[in-house]
Parts: sequence; structure tokens; C-alpha cells
Amino acid sequence: QVQLVESGGGLVQPGGSLRLSCAASGSILRINDMAWYCQAPGKERELVASITNGGTTNYADSVKGRFTISTAFRTVYLQMNSLKPQDTADYYCNVAGQKSGFGYKTFDSWGQGTQVTVSS
Repeated sequence: QVQLVESGGGLVQPGGSLRLSCAASGSILRINDMAWYCQAPGKERELVASITNGGTTNYADSVKGRFTISTAFRTVYLQMNSLKPQDTADYYCNVAGQKSGFGYKTFDSWGQGTQVTVSS
């Protein structure tokens, strides 16, 4: 099993910053991709940022220049600066890779979600 534990959400004023963390643990041989998604009330979940094991990053247009995704071992971070009210959403991390153990098995796991509210 692969577990993801998120932290770092909360209430922040417009223009403020937050740092989200997502730590992966369990039967992991290799991580290929890590990403953050957000889901606002009444909307579909959408990609915010992603990073490959080679370090290639991808960002939604709405967060370019404000958010930064990074990794350290089995943890993925999302540094969120210059936050806007429209960034308010539940944020979910997603990690995909290969499981350890006999045979070739992959995993694609989701965190439990952390709420980010940007309001004055």
C-alpha cells in the first residue's frame, strides 16, 4: 500500500502565502510523477502543477509565476504566493510510480485533501 499525508492548508488573506506538503510512504520502489490538483465547490478537480522524476514541471496558466512545485525524496511541496480569492479550493496531491515487491506493479495514489481559503 502507498499512503499520502497532506498538510499546510488554512486561511490566508489575499496576497499571502501558504506551503502545502504531501509525504508519500509505503511500498514504493520508484516515484515517476507528483502533482497537485485543486477542486473548488461545484467545480471539477483540475491540475495545478506537476513534476516528473526528471524535474520537469508543468503549471496551470492561472498559477504560473505565483506557485512553485518541488520535491524532496518522497515529499512534494506546493509553495503558493500572491494568493487570490479564486485560489480557494480543496487541494489534493497525486503520486504515481512503481510499487516495491515481486513483479511489476504500479500505483496512482491521492492524498486526503487540504483546504485552502483565501479571504480577507
